[in-house]
Amino acid sequence: MLSKLSGKRAIVTGGASGIGRAIVRLLALEGVQAAVADVDLDRAKAVAGEVGHLAQAFQIDVRNRASVEACFQQIEQDFGGYDILCANAGVSTMAPVERLTDEDWDFNLDVNARGVFLTNQIAIRHFLGTGRQGVIVNTASLAGKVGAPYLAHYSASKFAVVGFTQALAREVAERGIRVNCVCPGFVRTSMQEREIAWEAGLRGITPEAVIADYVAQTPLGRLEEPEDVARTVLFLASDFSAFITGEAINVTGGVRMD
Repeated sequence: MLSKLSGKRAIVTGGASGIGRAIVRLLALEGVQAAVADVDLDRAKAVAGEVGHLAQAFQIDVRNRASVEACFQQIEQDFGGYDILCANAGVSTMAPVERLTDEDWDFNLDVNARGVFLTNQIAIRHFLGTGRQGVIVNTASLAGKVGAPYLAHYSASKFAVVGFTQALAREVAERGIRVNCVCPGFVRTSMQEREIAWEAGLRGITPEAVIADYVAQTPLGRLEEPEDVARTVLFLASDFSAFITGEAINVTGGVRMD
């Protein structure tokens, strides 16, 4: 356990699947007590069951302040506090801008941007109130670095995550609190499976051709796995990154290099 995270306590939103599940599992391997916080409580319980005694499931709707406050208060009560927040919950839909609905826009911005704001704000209040030098790692996206066709609303939400992360990091750095985000690329998750089907339909090509395009754009030559992101989150949550804050780290296999 070279990360020296053993004994820490973490909240992982969107922890019931995909990248969040991989983060929970890796944190637990490092001896971190992990709160699997997700809107789908049954799936969160399933992940906690996979991990064992170091994980516990909690229900949360990151769009709703009362839900976030209640969830974080329960985690604080059950865990005796927390040291790490991985604000990972995210959603996507896909459509050309001329066909985007208000519902599409609001859903993406509410979960991806408002959810990061609410969870980060409540965690910061906890860290400042307890004097803890906590760590926050937000999940942004490659689409938060470069606009993605058919994902304008999603890109807007993830650009917001990057900007919010940088601003918050500057605000709280003098209090010893670090805030960073990761920007994954083409990650093999259930969300990506849906996006591949949508994109294939919009572009008039096969799902296999969409996947081939993703791989062709990736210098390392394969689709990204959730564990690729989780390892970077682990680094940012640990003292190995003690002098890193306000960064939006590309985890894209080389798709984005700046």
